[in-house]
Parts: sequence; C-alpha cells; structure tokens
Amino acid sequence: MSEKRKGILKLVILAVLLAGAQILLKEDGKVFAIWWLAVLLLGWCSFPLCQYLFSGFRDKGYLVAKIFGIAGAGFLMWLGAATGIVPFTAGSCLGSVAVFAVICWGVWITFNKKKNKDRKFWKFTGEWYQTALDDELVFTLLFLLWTYVAGFRPAAYGTEKFMDYGFMMAMMRSTTLPAKDLWYAGSKINYYYGGQYFAVFLTKLTHTQVAQTYNLMRTLVAGFCFAVPFGLVRQMVLDSWKKEKPALLGGVLAGAGVSLAGNMHYVVIGKLLPWIREIFHLPKGDYTYWFPNSTRYIGYYPAENDKTIHEFPSYSFVLGDLHAHVVNLMFVVALISLVYAMMKHHSSKDALQAEAAGEKNFCKKQVAAALTDPYVLVFAFLIGMFHWTNYWDFVIYYVMGGMGGIWCNYQKYKELEKPHRMRMTAGISLLHAVWVFLLATIAALPFTLQFQSMVSEVALAQNHSRPYQWWLIWGLPVIGAVLFFWCVKREGAKKADLFGVLLGISALGLIVIPEIVYVRDIYEKEYARSNTMFKLTYQAFTMFGILLGYALIRLWMEKKHVIRKVLTSAVFACFVGCCFYTATAVHAWFGQVWDPSQYQGLDATAYLEKTFPEDAAAIRWLNDNVTGDPVVLEANGDSYSDYERVSAMTGLPTVLGWYVHEWLWRGDTGALNERAQEVETIYTSTNQEEVKALLEKYQMEYIFVGAREREKYESLNESMLQSLGNVVFSDEQSQTYVLQVAFSGQ
Repeated sequence: MSEKRKGILKLVILAVLLAGAQILLKEDGKVFAIWWLAVLLLGWCSFPLCQYLFSGFRDKGYLVAKIFGIAGAGFLMWLGAATGIVPFTAGSCLGSVAVFAVICWGVWITFNKKKNKDRKFWKFTGEWYQTALDDELVFTLLFLLWTYVAGFRPAAYGTEKFMDYGFMMAMMRSTTLPAKDLWYAGSKINYYYGGQYFAVFLTKLTHTQVAQTYNLMRTLVAGFCFAVPFGLVRQMVLDSWKKEKPALLGGVLAGAGVSLAGNMHYVVIGKLLPWIREIFHLPKGDYTYWFPNSTRYIGYYPAENDKTIHEFPSYSFVLGDLHAHVVNLMFVVALISLVYAMMKHHSSKDALQAEAAGEKNFCKKQVAAALTDPYVLVFAFLIGMFHWTNYWDFVIYYVMGGMGGIWCNYQKYKELEKPHRMRMTAGISLLHAVWVFLLATIAALPFTLQFQSMVSEVALAQNHSRPYQWWLIWGLPVIGAVLFFWCVKREGAKKADLFGVLLGISALGLIVIPEIVYVRDIYEKEYARSNTMFKLTYQAFTMFGILLGYALIRLWMEKKHVIRKVLTSAVFACFVGCCFYTATAVHAWFGQVWDPSQYQGLDATAYLEKTFPEDAAAIRWLNDNVTGDPVVLEANGDSYSDYERVSAMTGLPTVLGWYVHEWLWRGDTGALNERAQEVETIYTSTNQEEVKALLEKYQMEYIFVGAREREKYESLNESMLQSLGNVVFSDEQSQTYVLQVAFSGQ
C-alpha cells in the first residue's frame, strides 16, 4: 500500500473514532470532541519548538507538543493571574494561547529567516506524516476508552474527590490565583494546586463545565500516559535497530507499563493464590479491589506500625481522584522524553561539532552556549512548573535530568585529554545545575512567595519493609533492570541503552530511598514513611514501565545467552500479567463496561440527588444563583467524610472544612479547633450578639442548614439563625434551606 493510501486509511480510522465517540459517549461526545480539538490546536501552537527539540524523532515530538502547548499557554495564563496582571477568565485563557503561539511560531520564522532555511518543516506525506498519524490514533483511542470507562462511575464523591472537585470549582469562580481556600475562609489555597489549575485552564478555555471536565482531565492524562511512552520507546528501539515491528511492540509494552500495569501483588496475591485455594478447596482470602492490597500492602498485611502507600498510575486512573501527582504525570512523561531527546541530540556528531567540543578551556562562547541551550531552558521551565504541580517531582527530575545533563556534557568533551575532559564536564555541568535551579525558582516565584511549606525535615527511617513484601512489589522491575544492565555490559551499549540505564538507576534509587530516609510531615508514628514512599515510588513505577518496554525488546534482540532468554521470557510473562490489573480494577470499580446501556455520563455531580437528596436542590441553587466567592457556612467534619459537600460542589469557601487536610496544609491545630468551635457556636448559640460578631469576623453571606447540620448539631438553633437574615432558598420536603445574612459586611 502506498504512503498516500496509508495516510488516507489512518485519517478514516481517526474520523471513525471521533464519530464513534459521539455515539459511545452520548451527550458527552460534544465536550470530548471540544477537548480533543483544543488539545490538537495547542499542540500545533508549540510544534515549531518541539520539532527543533525532537528533530531526531521520527514524529518530531508530535505528541509531546500537545503537552507543551498545555504547559506553555497554561503557564502564561497562570503567571498573569498569579501576579494580578490579567484576570483568570476565558478571554484571558484564549489570549494566553495566542501569545504562546506567536512566540513559538515567531521564533521559528525568525530563526529560519536568518538562517535562510525553508520554513515548511513538514509535509503531509512521508515518514513524519505517517508516524504522527500513528501517534494521534493511539492517543485518541486511549483517551476515548478511558473517557468511556469513566462514564460508568463519574461521581466526584468518595476518597478525596471532594477536595479535587472543590479546588476546581473554587478556581472557576476566581479571577486571581491562588483561589480562596474553600475550607478555610479568609485564606488562599496552600497546596500544590497546579494539577487542578490546568484542568480549570482547559475548562475555561473551551467554555465547558467542571461537572464534565473533572472526569475528562484524568482521562486525558491517561491517554497521554500511554501514547507518549509508546512514542518514546518506539523511537528508542528504532534508534538501536531501525526495525518497525519490534519498535511498535516496545512502544505498546511501554504504554501499557505506565498506564495499565499493576504490580506483582496483583498477580500473586490477587490471582495466583485464589486460584490455588480454589483448586485445593482452601478458605478464600480477603483480596478485593477496594482498597486494593496492591497499593496498601506493606504495613497492612500483617498490620504493623509502618503503614505505607505504593500506588501506581493505573490505580489513579481508575480511582478518579484528580490529585496533583496524577495530573503532573503528563508533564512527567513529556519531560522524560525531552531528556532522551537531549541525550540523543548531544550524542550526534553534528551537535558535538556545533558546540565546539574541542575547546580545552572555558570561554564566553561556551558559557553562552551552555546558558542558552534550548534543552536546558525548556527543562528548567518544566521542573520549575513542578513546584506548584507536584514539588516531589521537581526534586526527582532535577536529579534525573541532571545525570542526563552530565552525560551530555561528557560526550561534548570526551575527545579531550582526561584532565581537560573532566574539568570541562564538571564545570559546564555545575553551571547547568545552578542555572536550571535559578530559572526554575524564578519561574515558580508567584507560587512559592505565597506558599507555606508542609515539610519539616528529613529523618532516618525507623521502620523498613519486610524483604518478602518489598520483593513482591518491586522484584519484577528490579530483575528486569538487572537483566538489562547485564545485557548492556556484555553485549555493548546501543544508542538508546544509556538512557535506559539512566531510567533504571533513577528508579532503583527511588525505591531504596524510603528504606533509608523519609520526609517528616504531620503523618508520624505508624504513617511516617507513607507519603515519602508514595511520592517517590510512584515515579519509580513510571520509569520502570518505560524501561521495561525497551528492555524486553533489547533482551530479545540479543539471542546469545540461554539463561538470559529464559529469565527474559519469565519477566515478560509476569509483566503481561501485571497489565491485566486495569481490566480487573475497571470491572470491579466501574461494573459492566461492555454494556453501553449502563453508561451514566461524565457529570460528576449527578450523584447528588441520590446520595444527598435532602441537600441536592439547595446545592444546585447556590451554583446557579451565587456569583463570586462569598463565604457560605456549613457544618465541618472529618476528612474523607460526607461533610463539606456544599463547599466541595460549589467552590464557595466555608469557615472550616476537612480537618486533617487543613492540618496538613496549615500545621496549626489550635486555629482549626478554634474555628470548629466557632462554627458550632453559630449554629447552636442563643446569644445573638455573639453570633453576629462571628458572622462579621468571617464576612459570612450565607448559612446552609441541611441534613448534615441537623445531624451534627443536636441543639441547632434555627429560630436564632432565621432571625439573622432572609431565607432565599427552601426545600419544603427536606426542610433544607439557605439563609442570606442581612447584615453582611460585603
């Protein structure tokens, strides 16, 4: 088949997918198409930049360009809103996209004009075109499948969904950033809100609604987390062997490893042992999906004073909490691809010659080249953004990217004599480290100047994982990485092998560190290591997923060692078994997804009428009739409870929300206890003047009286409350009402 016919066929398949989305997703098909188109256009905004950075890639960074477009345009909007220059509105979001596009395309056109080069860097035929279409098909398919699945359980209810949805609603109401803390009236959000921010940025840009985009954001990330590793490992295999089928297989394995796979606990404890028990008629175990032991195993079975978390991306995509570390995954896989592109670029002869590799001493030209290296600048921007999308990832990838940078600098000067080589490598690497840290810090200043750190110190770990548990969780990727290292050492390094080694070393370090040290926060005693292990090993799992996709192909291509072939086959079989985790989790959590008639839609608030029938109408009235972000009083309660359903679903701030969360964000239990007592006083006091003073203290405009308020405050003084203002909404059947305070200072 000719290239032209292949291209037409792929376009037809893409059109079928988009048309199928309108049927499969029903009324949600429109918002899916809007988001797909918006991301496509954002990708074209940044494509001139990516085609330079990823010039050694067959697809010229087509998929990464989509993520860079979201990051670049979103950053400009955030910078303007966080500094008060422009309001956070739909029009401003559109303006930021326009400015970003002008910058990218303007720089490209100017550069090519000066160099007298052809500005038409693509043609809709040939290798790039075919590869870009492949990328688009993979991304669209995974984006669609995850979106369809999400529609079987779309409720923003349970676990920490109240927090994530509430953050989005608070930012939707706000024209400045950070938005007001919906659970601590009078203060701004003190958390890594970047993940939810980008979801809101896309929501405002596309004139869509959070009720749908809350779910759409996580499915978008899930699509990227398959497609980008797919494209990366496909390129790595092509660089090493230039064979199409192994490249496609490696790409699929990497995509599955990052976005679909679980760990070996799922295979051994979740599937193998129940099968053995059934054969021998033994008592059944207690393995269930919710909470799955595969993410709550070390410290839980058996129960010990060392409860840990070892989650992974596929678990997050199924669970549906739109946390910072989840959204940041799409930026992480883009950055990992960038590091490989940088190493690939700096290993080419043309690049080495262009960068004056033969210089023995530092000079202005070399320093200027080091400071203006496009890879360094984009890398610094991305990890700077990690300050407010997920700071843990800043530290992780600053180190990982730094190691890649050291290798690149060594390549530049490897032809020099040893003293000169080491001096130049160390000097330029140190310059890069300082420069990247400085640029990243500056880029994040609008966030860090308003952020109070939640971390106290780093301490030695007092507890350690049981060896058999550690090996059950991490044995498979560790063995796979060791086999890969062995192969590289014995057979010699291929073009992409050193990047694989970098991923392997980084991932191994991340799973070992929690056994040595941990970061102290409010979760001490039995949960001391929990957050550290969670955040570090989450990224280790991502790195291992990419590595194994490439390593398995690498090991198969070398057929000289029998023992290694047997071990590779075993690793492959176990890896495939882990990838079935998502199928099990989806079935357990979402139900019969093969039956389209059970599709519920993407509306994250549709559950209100069923779960909170007494309060649903009042909550919707607030959303429909109250603009801005006035304070609305509701009963406060413990984290992970049904309390704060009003603030979460509306984004309107209340005096005090989920206790433990605010404790984590603020660290002041005294102030929290005082607020909790004041909330109770307002609802129960018989002293009108005392109540009025508290209403004025928090500039309160509305008081919500519903099922949870009556449940918590048995001595609820409704006559007192109703004397303070006017009832603006009342549900006669449930007796839930909203009171507007008549004497508010607003």
